[in-house]
Amino acid sequence: MIGVSTYLEPVARWGAWELPAALLPADYHRLVQRAGGRALLLPPDPEPGAARAVVERLDGVVVAGGPDVDPARYGASRDPRTGPPAHERDVWESELIAAALEADVPLLGVCRGMQLMNVVLGGTLVQHLDGHAGAPGTWETHPVCPVPGTRLAGLLGTTVSEVATHHHQAVDRLAEGLVVCARAGDGTVEAVELPSAGFAMGVQWHPEAGEDLRLMEDLVTRAAARRSGAPEAGGRSPGGRQRVEQRGTQTVGRLHQ
Repeated sequence: MIGVSTYLEPVARWGAWELPAALLPADYHRLVQRAGGRALLLPPDPEPGAARAVVERLDGVVVAGGPDVDPARYGASRDPRTGPPAHERDVWESELIAAALEADVPLLGVCRGMQLMNVVLGGTLVQHLDGHAGAPGTWETHPVCPVPGTRLAGLLGTTVSEVATHHHQAVDRLAEGLVVCARAGDGTVEAVELPSAGFAMGVQWHPEAGEDLRLMEDLVTRAAARRSGAPEAGGRSPGGRQRVEQRGTQTVGRLHQ
């Protein structure tokens, strides 16, 4: 059972209706399904403790792409090119990330999800860069280079070509504990992973917009192993716990085995 976070929009239209809606591009749940998982959508829930209660029932978590992370969450002033805040998503997805890391539930952040992982663990973001987004509503494509020796490189090899991308923000200061596991040709951080976790990874590109299932298949395999209690690759027993301490409105990277 793989939970995927959703957008929360003030208005969406279907048929004759225009109403507030929690929604998600279908490519996300289809990617989970194609990789062998069962997808559950996770709309923002403001109830205290909701994220932990939800994660306890899941075998894996995907934090989806979407709007810019509010720079107030990493102590920065807003750049004029930064989009409007999505406060409910920022809070909810930060809590999902913290809960997944605490319970050692397999975690994948996609685009915004990767950026928010870095922020939750104490890092910061570049609020604008050029060359990584096509026209509105379209994908840009470019190759990425996994870093040798990382989990991602072991999964995808040393070069992945033509990933689908659409973003104008990226990792600036890397959070403590995270390692860069892929870069674009211009040096932009394209993927990060947390070696101390069973599976905690973020990618700047959009695997749901492509045909490569390997990343999601690995998450689903590890999620299934955790559910069954089987040791993961490398002899790690699933379900080991970590602690993530929070200070004020930010979550600081203090991870303990």
